[in-house]
Amino acid sequence: MKRIAIVHQRYGAELTGSAEQYTRQIAERLANLYEVEILTTKAVDDTTWKDWYARDTETIRGVTVRRFSVEQLRAKDFASFRSSYVQELSAGQRSRAKERIWLEKQGPYAPDCIRYLRRHRNAYDVILFIGYDTYLAAEGLPEVSEKAILIPAAKEEPMLHFSLTESLFLRPRAFVFLTDEERRLVRRLYPKTEPIPCAVMGTGVDIPCTPNQTLFRRQYGVDFPYLLYAGRVDEDKDCPMLFRYFLEYKKRCEGDLKLVVLGKQNCPVPKDPDIVSLGFVPEEDKFHAIAGAKALVFPSRTAAKARALLESMALSVPVLVNGACDVLRGHCLKSNAGLFYANYFEFEGAVQFLLHHPVEYMQLCSNARAYVLENYDWGRIIRQFSALIESLHTLPMRTSL
Repeated sequence: MKRIAIVHQRYGAELTGSAEQYTRQIAERLANLYEVEILTTKAVDDTTWKDWYARDTETIRGVTVRRFSVEQLRAKDFASFRSSYVQELSAGQRSRAKERIWLEKQGPYAPDCIRYLRRHRNAYDVILFIGYDTYLAAEGLPEVSEKAILIPAAKEEPMLHFSLTESLFLRPRAFVFLTDEERRLVRRLYPKTEPIPCAVMGTGVDIPCTPNQTLFRRQYGVDFPYLLYAGRVDEDKDCPMLFRYFLEYKKRCEGDLKLVVLGKQNCPVPKDPDIVSLGFVPEEDKFHAIAGAKALVFPSRTAAKARALLESMALSVPVLVNGACDVLRGHCLKSNAGLFYANYFEFEGAVQFLLHHPVEYMQLCSNARAYVLENYDWGRIIRQFSALIESLHTLPMRTSL
């Protein structure tokens, strides 16, 4: 039986981030076919990277998890350092030395994990790196490039243009891209990666409960029609723009529609009766909320993964997305189960369409469910993963960088 290592910065049942859930879902399913180990940190909080888990090694649902201490917390001056270097990048100035400092300041800085990889590289047949934009990937993948599969989850962001990223993307034996849009983005930015084999496979969709919108409405006092935002409430997710658009919509258009916001708040939510912020809620309550929504809204201009979008579609709920994001717009176009906007007036028009075209709305609902069933079945995804893993030793090696 082949032995597989998966490298990711956090791992645990209590972690609900999309990257962490994807890592856990892939690991648990591959563990039915291979001996799987996770190489990760002891951190839970990705804003500090403080050690939280006590054990060095444990087994979670059949997967061995090896945890390494983070040697330094996220630097207090990381935000200012990041802003300064982003300005340099915008001016066309790249510095590998500063990029390494960025990775160490951002964290998680866990050199023991890299040393473990170096010492035990021959113990694994294949090593998966989930995410490219961390210290663990930047330092770890070059140590084991001949057996590495990179799942970059790339999106348009400053780190994608790093000199270190360019050299890292030339090293893996193969890529797994989550969407065709991500594949095109990486190949366009770094055409020298074209000879490296790749597979395009998304994430399967799990709905862990039977959604009950009546239960959600009763528990949280939601007795009105609503659009739903579910996720981290953050400027990086373009939440302030969503709030502005929705409040402008309420000024211009009649009706009792409100915006319900779920998730940890990293930026202010306007105190307005038409925006109902419920903060972080249990995972089951999130699905109850999605089931009752008129649509799930995604304001982000950049996204590599779209787990919540696919969950919404699996529940036959259409989506409304920022058309500037290729991945989100692509899902809408391929599924015919969502609308996208480029400015406020397109946002207003899309919301009005969802509310006032009931026949077309029901067709969007039907298309959403069909799209997920056809394209995001876990069985097919894991068969693709297994085929790539089994063929890795036959793939050509990069002889020069």
